Amino acid sequence: MTGRVIFDIETSGFPIEVFDSAQYEYLMKFAEEEESEEKREKERAKVIERLNLYPLTAQVVAIGMLNVDSSQGVVLYQANEKEEWTQEIDKVLNIFAPDEIRKDKVKIKFISGTEVEIIQKFWEYISKFKIFITFNGRGFDCPFLMLRSAILGIKPSRDLMEYNRAKREPHIDLLDKFTFFGITRKFSLDFYCKVFNIESPKSHGITGHDVNQLFNEGRFRDIAQYCMYDLIAEAELFFRWEQFLNPKNIGSNSYL
Repeated sequence: MTGRVIFDIETSGFPIEVFDSAQYEYLMKFAEEEESEEKREKERAKVIERLNLYPLTAQVVAIGMLNVDSSQGVVLYQANEKEEWTQEIDKVLNIFAPDEIRKDKVKIKFISGTEVEIIQKFWEYISKFKIFITFNGRGFDCPFLMLRSAILGIKPSRDLMEYNRAKREPHIDLLDKFTFFGITRKFSLDFYCKVFNIESPKSHGITGHDVNQLFNEGRFRDIAQYCMYDLIAEAELFFRWEQFLNPKNIGSNSYL
Protein backbone atom coordinates (compact mmCIF):
# COMPACT_ATOMS: atom_id res chain seq x y z
CA MET A 1 0.00 0.00 0.00
CA THR A 2 1.25 3.46 -0.88
CA GLY A 3 -0.10 6.98 -1.13
CA ARG A 4 -2.56 9.14 0.78
CA VAL A 5 -6.27 9.43 0.11
CA ILE A 6 -9.02 11.61 1.53
CA PHE A 7 -12.48 10.14 1.71
CA ASP A 8 -15.85 11.58 2.64
CA ILE A 9 -19.39 10.22 2.62
CA GLU A 10 -22.87 11.64 2.14
CA THR A 11 -25.85 9.91 3.76
CA SER A 12 -29.63 10.04 3.55
CA GLY A 13 -32.12 8.88 6.15
CA PHE A 14 -34.65 6.22 5.27
CA PRO A 15 -38.32 7.28 5.09
CA ILE A 16 -39.83 7.00 8.56
CA GLU A 17 -42.49 4.68 7.08
CA VAL A 18 -39.97 1.84 6.60
CA PHE A 19 -39.64 1.30 10.35
CA ASP A 20 -42.10 -0.96 12.15
CA SER A 21 -44.19 0.19 15.11
CA ALA A 22 -41.63 -0.91 17.70
CA GLN A 23 -38.81 0.88 15.89
CA TYR A 24 -40.94 4.00 15.45
CA GLU A 25 -41.79 4.00 19.14
CA TYR A 26 -38.11 3.64 20.01
CA LEU A 27 -37.08 6.49 17.73
CA MET A 28 -39.81 8.80 18.99
CA LYS A 29 -39.50 7.89 22.67
CA PHE A 30 -38.22 11.23 23.88
CA ALA A 31 -40.32 13.25 21.45
CA GLU A 32 -43.48 11.72 22.91
CA GLU A 33 -42.45 12.83 26.40
CA GLU A 34 -42.93 16.51 25.49
CA GLU A 35 -45.80 18.17 27.33
CA SER A 36 -47.71 19.61 24.37
CA GLU A 37 -48.63 18.27 20.94
CA GLU A 38 -46.93 21.26 19.31
CA LYS A 39 -43.64 20.44 21.03
CA ARG A 40 -44.06 16.73 20.30
CA GLU A 41 -44.54 17.46 16.62
CA LYS A 42 -41.41 19.63 16.52
CA GLU A 43 -39.36 16.90 18.20
CA ARG A 44 -40.71 14.26 15.80
CA ALA A 45 -39.59 16.43 12.90
CA LYS A 46 -36.11 16.74 14.44
CA VAL A 47 -35.87 12.96 14.83
CA ILE A 48 -36.74 12.45 11.17
CA GLU A 49 -34.26 15.14 10.12
CA ARG A 50 -31.47 13.40 12.05
CA LEU A 51 -32.06 9.89 10.72
CA ASN A 52 -29.23 10.45 8.23
CA LEU A 53 -26.71 10.55 11.09
CA TYR A 54 -26.98 6.87 12.00
CA PRO A 55 -26.09 3.78 9.95
CA LEU A 56 -29.11 1.88 11.30
CA THR A 57 -31.52 4.53 10.03
CA ALA A 58 -29.77 5.80 6.89
CA GLN A 59 -27.92 4.74 3.78
CA VAL A 60 -24.72 5.86 2.07
CA VAL A 61 -25.62 7.85 -1.04
CA ALA A 62 -22.13 9.04 -2.04
CA ILE A 63 -18.52 8.21 -1.24
CA GLY A 64 -15.77 10.50 -2.46
CA MET A 65 -12.07 9.61 -2.59
CA LEU A 66 -9.25 11.96 -3.57
CA ASN A 67 -5.57 11.11 -3.89
CA VAL A 68 -3.94 14.19 -2.37
CA ASP A 69 -0.64 13.56 -4.15
CA SER A 70 -1.98 13.12 -7.69
CA SER A 71 -5.05 15.41 -7.35
CA GLN A 72 -7.15 12.67 -8.95
CA GLY A 73 -10.13 10.98 -7.41
CA VAL A 74 -13.48 9.31 -7.73
CA VAL A 75 -16.99 9.92 -6.42
CA LEU A 76 -19.17 6.84 -6.13
CA TYR A 77 -22.82 7.72 -5.81
CA GLN A 78 -26.30 6.26 -5.86
CA ALA A 79 -28.48 7.00 -8.88
CA ASN A 80 -31.43 5.46 -10.69
CA GLU A 81 -29.36 4.87 -13.83
CA LYS A 82 -25.83 3.66 -14.49
CA GLU A 83 -23.57 6.50 -15.58
CA GLU A 84 -19.95 7.59 -15.58
CA TRP A 85 -18.56 11.05 -16.21
CA THR A 86 -15.49 13.13 -15.42
CA GLN A 87 -15.00 16.68 -14.18
CA GLU A 88 -11.83 18.77 -14.07
CA ILE A 89 -11.45 21.81 -11.84
CA ASP A 90 -8.68 24.40 -11.92
CA LYS A 91 -7.42 24.11 -8.36
CA VAL A 92 -4.07 23.78 -6.61
CA LEU A 93 -4.63 21.62 -3.56
CA ASN A 94 -1.13 22.01 -2.15
CA ILE A 95 -0.08 25.65 -2.47
CA PHE A 96 3.14 24.86 -0.56
CA ALA A 97 4.46 22.32 -3.07
CA PRO A 98 7.42 23.27 -5.29
CA ASP A 99 6.49 24.24 -8.84
CA GLU A 100 7.98 21.09 -10.33
CA ILE A 101 5.54 18.81 -8.46
CA ARG A 102 2.59 21.15 -8.03
CA LYS A 103 -0.67 20.00 -9.64
CA ASP A 104 -2.91 22.80 -10.95
CA LYS A 105 -6.01 20.72 -11.73
CA VAL A 106 -8.24 18.32 -9.82
CA LYS A 107 -9.70 15.49 -11.89
CA ILE A 108 -12.65 13.54 -10.53
CA LYS A 109 -14.38 10.54 -12.08
CA PHE A 110 -18.01 9.97 -11.13
CA ILE A 111 -19.45 6.44 -11.08
CA SER A 112 -23.03 5.60 -10.12
CA GLY A 113 -24.35 2.40 -8.57
CA THR A 114 -26.45 0.94 -5.80
CA GLU A 115 -25.45 1.38 -2.17
CA VAL A 116 -23.98 -2.12 -2.19
CA GLU A 117 -22.00 -1.43 -5.36
CA ILE A 118 -20.53 1.88 -4.24
CA ILE A 119 -19.51 0.48 -0.85
CA GLN A 120 -17.92 -2.55 -2.49
CA LYS A 121 -15.93 -0.27 -4.81
CA PHE A 122 -14.88 1.85 -1.84
CA TRP A 123 -13.38 -1.17 -0.07
CA GLU A 124 -11.59 -2.15 -3.25
CA TYR A 125 -10.07 1.32 -3.66
CA ILE A 126 -9.23 2.11 -0.02
CA SER A 127 -7.15 -1.07 0.34
CA LYS A 128 -4.61 0.38 -2.11
CA PHE A 129 -3.65 3.34 0.09
CA LYS A 130 -1.34 3.37 3.10
CA ILE A 131 -2.82 6.48 4.73
CA PHE A 132 -6.40 7.76 4.68
CA ILE A 133 -7.50 11.24 5.68
CA THR A 134 -10.91 12.41 6.88
CA PHE A 135 -12.65 15.26 8.62
CA ASN A 136 -14.41 13.76 11.65
CA GLY A 137 -14.06 10.35 10.06
CA ARG A 138 -13.39 8.67 13.39
CA GLY A 139 -16.69 9.99 14.72
CA PHE A 140 -18.84 9.58 11.62
CA ASP A 141 -17.61 8.33 8.22
CA CYS A 142 -15.59 5.35 9.45
CA PRO A 143 -18.09 3.74 11.84
CA PHE A 144 -20.92 4.53 9.41
CA LEU A 145 -19.20 2.67 6.57
CA MET A 146 -18.21 -0.23 8.81
CA LEU A 147 -21.73 -0.73 10.10
CA ARG A 148 -23.48 -0.24 6.75
CA SER A 149 -21.11 -2.81 5.30
CA ALA A 150 -22.00 -5.31 8.02
CA ILE A 151 -25.73 -4.66 7.56
CA LEU A 152 -25.43 -5.21 3.80
CA GLY A 153 -23.25 -8.30 4.14
CA ILE A 154 -20.09 -6.68 2.78
CA LYS A 155 -16.74 -7.55 4.34
CA PRO A 156 -14.46 -4.51 4.84
CA SER A 157 -11.00 -4.70 3.28
CA ARG A 158 -9.46 -2.93 6.29
CA ASP A 159 -10.34 -1.78 9.78
CA LEU A 160 -11.18 1.91 9.53
CA MET A 161 -11.53 2.15 13.31
CA GLU A 162 -7.94 1.11 13.92
CA TYR A 163 -6.65 4.39 15.26
CA ASN A 164 -3.34 4.79 17.08
CA ARG A 165 -2.74 8.29 18.39
CA ALA A 166 0.91 7.57 19.07
CA LYS A 167 1.66 6.42 15.53
CA ARG A 168 -0.76 8.95 13.99
CA GLU A 169 -1.28 6.49 11.15
CA PRO A 170 -2.86 5.08 9.07
CA HIS A 171 -5.74 7.50 9.76
CA ILE A 172 -5.32 11.27 9.83
CA ASP A 173 -8.57 12.71 11.18
CA LEU A 174 -8.30 16.45 10.62
CA LEU A 175 -10.88 17.28 13.27
CA ASP A 176 -8.76 15.44 15.83
CA LYS A 177 -5.65 17.20 14.57
CA PHE A 178 -7.09 20.72 14.65
CA THR A 179 -8.55 20.21 18.14
CA PHE A 180 -5.40 18.48 19.39
CA PHE A 181 -7.54 15.45 20.24
CA GLY A 182 -10.30 17.37 21.95
CA ILE A 183 -8.26 19.92 23.88
CA THR A 184 -9.73 22.83 21.92
CA ARG A 185 -13.27 23.38 20.65
CA LYS A 186 -14.52 21.60 17.53
CA PHE A 187 -15.69 23.70 14.59
CA SER A 188 -17.43 22.74 11.37
CA LEU A 189 -15.55 22.17 8.12
CA ASP A 190 -17.17 25.33 6.77
CA PHE A 191 -15.81 27.34 9.73
CA TYR A 192 -12.27 25.97 9.37
CA CYS A 193 -12.33 26.68 5.64
CA LYS A 194 -13.29 30.31 6.12
CA VAL A 195 -10.66 30.88 8.81
CA PHE A 196 -7.92 29.31 6.66
CA ASN A 197 -9.07 31.17 3.53
CA ILE A 198 -10.23 27.99 1.78
CA GLU A 199 -13.29 27.89 -0.44
CA SER A 200 -16.06 26.23 1.58
CA PRO A 201 -18.13 23.42 0.02
CA LYS A 202 -21.20 25.40 1.08
CA SER A 203 -20.23 28.24 -1.26
CA HIS A 204 -21.69 26.23 -4.15
CA GLY A 205 -25.22 26.49 -2.78
CA ILE A 206 -25.62 23.07 -1.16
CA THR A 207 -25.04 21.97 2.43
CA GLY A 208 -25.13 18.61 4.15
CA HIS A 209 -28.61 19.43 5.41
CA ASP A 210 -29.84 19.42 1.81
CA VAL A 211 -28.77 15.87 0.97
CA ASN A 212 -31.96 14.17 2.18
CA GLN A 213 -34.14 16.41 0.05
CA LEU A 214 -31.83 16.21 -2.97
CA PHE A 215 -31.83 12.42 -2.80
CA ASN A 216 -35.61 12.27 -2.55
CA GLU A 217 -35.87 14.61 -5.55
CA GLY A 218 -33.52 12.44 -7.61
CA ARG A 219 -30.81 15.11 -7.83
CA PHE A 220 -28.06 12.53 -7.56
CA ARG A 221 -25.43 14.44 -9.52
CA ASP A 222 -25.85 17.45 -7.25
CA ILE A 223 -25.07 15.24 -4.26
CA ALA A 224 -22.04 13.77 -6.04
CA GLN A 225 -20.67 17.21 -6.86
CA TYR A 226 -21.23 18.41 -3.31
CA CYS A 227 -19.21 15.41 -2.14
CA MET A 228 -16.46 16.41 -4.57
CA TYR A 229 -16.29 19.93 -3.14
CA ASP A 230 -16.05 18.43 0.35
CA LEU A 231 -13.04 16.42 -0.78
CA ILE A 232 -11.31 19.44 -2.29
CA ALA A 233 -11.83 21.57 0.82
CA GLU A 234 -10.59 18.80 3.09
CA ALA A 235 -7.52 18.30 0.91
CA GLU A 236 -6.62 21.99 1.13
CA LEU A 237 -7.16 21.90 4.89
CA PHE A 238 -4.97 18.81 5.14
CA PHE A 239 -2.06 20.61 3.48
CA ARG A 240 -2.45 23.53 5.92
CA TRP A 241 -2.15 21.04 8.78
CA GLU A 242 0.75 19.20 7.16
CA GLN A 243 2.73 22.38 6.54
CA PHE A 244 2.22 24.10 9.89
CA LEU A 245 0.98 21.61 12.51
CA ASN A 246 2.25 18.17 11.58
CA PRO A 247 4.74 17.33 14.37
CA LYS A 248 7.05 15.82 11.77
CA ASN A 249 7.38 19.19 10.03
CA ILE A 250 7.37 21.64 12.93
CA GLY A 251 10.70 23.44 13.08
CA SER A 252 11.46 22.78 9.42
CA ASN A 253 11.47 25.57 6.85
CA SER A 254 11.44 23.26 3.86
CA TYR A 255 8.56 21.61 2.08
CA LEU A 256 8.32 17.94 3.05
